[in-house]
Amino acid sequence: MKPAELKRQAPGTRSSSPYVDITPRRYRPFVVPVSQRALGPDACQDQGMTITGPRGSYDAVLLVSFGGPEGPGDVVPFLENVTRGRGIPRERLVEVGAHYSAFGGVSPINGQNREFLAALNADFDGAELDLPVYWGNRNWDPYLVDALRQMRDDGVGSALCFVTSAYSSYSGCRQYRENLAEALDIVAADGLGPAPRLDKVRHYFDHPGFIEPMIDAVVTASSRLGVEGARLVFTTHSIPTTTATESGPDGDGYVQQHKAAAALIAAASGQRSSLDPEWDLVYQSRSGAPNIPWLEPDISDHLSELRARGVPGVIMVPIGFVSDHMEVVWDLDTVALDHASEIGLPTVRAATVGTDPRFVAMVRELVLERVGLSDARALSTLGPMHDVCPANCCPNPRGSKPACCGSD
Repeated sequence: MKPAELKRQAPGTRSSSPYVDITPRRYRPFVVPVSQRALGPDACQDQGMTITGPRGSYDAVLLVSFGGPEGPGDVVPFLENVTRGRGIPRERLVEVGAHYSAFGGVSPINGQNREFLAALNADFDGAELDLPVYWGNRNWDPYLVDALRQMRDDGVGSALCFVTSAYSSYSGCRQYRENLAEALDIVAADGLGPAPRLDKVRHYFDHPGFIEPMIDAVVTASSRLGVEGARLVFTTHSIPTTTATESGPDGDGYVQQHKAAAALIAAASGQRSSLDPEWDLVYQSRSGAPNIPWLEPDISDHLSELRARGVPGVIMVPIGFVSDHMEVVWDLDTVALDHASEIGLPTVRAATVGTDPRFVAMVRELVLERVGLSDARALSTLGPMHDVCPANCCPNPRGSKPACCGSD
C-alpha cells in the first residue's frame, strides 16, 4: 500500500503495514505542516509536534552516527577524538590517517548522513509523520552536544534515537549511549532549560528493511562478477574477542547477530543466483594493539585462503556497515580489492543499504513500533531485540560509565 493509498485507521488499532496512518485524534490532536518545522523554543509543546501511542510519545528523532573529517586539517583532530583516553601517540595517528589523503582528507560518512537525513525527512513527509529529525555525531561536527542543545532550544522534550549501527557491541551501542549521557549532562549544566529525554530504537540487524536491500545488492554484485559458484564473504568491523564475548544481553551477541543476518541474505540471494551455498563471516579494520586478540580471520588473509582452495570468485558483503564510509571505500574497495587482484581472485564488493527506500522506511517503522502503532518485524529467531538495553549489556571494557537509553 503506497502512502497515497492510506486509509484512516480507527483510534487504538495497530497494523503491521510499513505505511501506518498516525493522524487519529487520539494520538495526534494537531498536525504541524512541514513548512512550520523551523520553530522557536517550546514549539513542540505549543504546536503539538508529537507522535503519541499506547507505549509512549516523542517530539523528535535524533540520527546518531560516528562522524568523520571533512578536510585534511580535520583528520588528526578527528582521530584524536576517536582514540581519546587510549594513549596513542600523535605520530601514530598521523600514520593511521594517511589513507584519508586518497580522498582529499574527507570521509564519505558525513555526506552520506546528509543524504540519509534528507531521505528520512522525505519519507516522514510522505507518510505524514511530522516529526523533526536532528543529527549528531560521536566524533565530529555536528557533535551530539550541539544537536541536543538545538533540540532543547527548539522545545523538544523527548526524542527517539536511531544509531547507524545495527548490532550489539560496546562500540556499536553502549559507547553511543555513554556519549549521549555525557552530552545530556553538558546540556543540562548550561542552565538554559531541561535537556531532552532520550530513548533508542532497537537493533535492526534482522529487520526486513535492512536485509532485503542487502539481498538485492548481493544479486546485483553476482551479476557484475559473472562467475559461477562465487562465494559470499560477509565482512564487519573486527573488535576485541573479549568485547565480542560480552556483547548483547546474553553474550556473544555481536557475532551471533551477524551470522543471523548473513544466513538470511545468503539463503535468499542463493535462490536468485548461481552462488555457492557456503558463506563466511570475516573481519576487517582492526585497530588494536597486536598483543590483544581481535576477531579473525582478516578479510585479506581469508581471500588468500580461498584462492588457495580454488574458489572461482568472491562477493564481499559489508554486512557490518550501513553506508560506504571509510572502512568500506578504503579497507575493502582499496586494500582488499587490490589484494584480490594481486592474487588473481575475481572479487567484487556488494553495495551497502545507504539510502535505499526500504532502509529509510525502516526507521519510520521502528519509530511507530516504539510507540505501539506498528507491530515489530524481524526475520531471524534472535529478534526483535529489546527496546531498552538491559543492565550490564555490552559493558565498557575500560570501566563503568553512565549511559542513557538503558535500564542501568
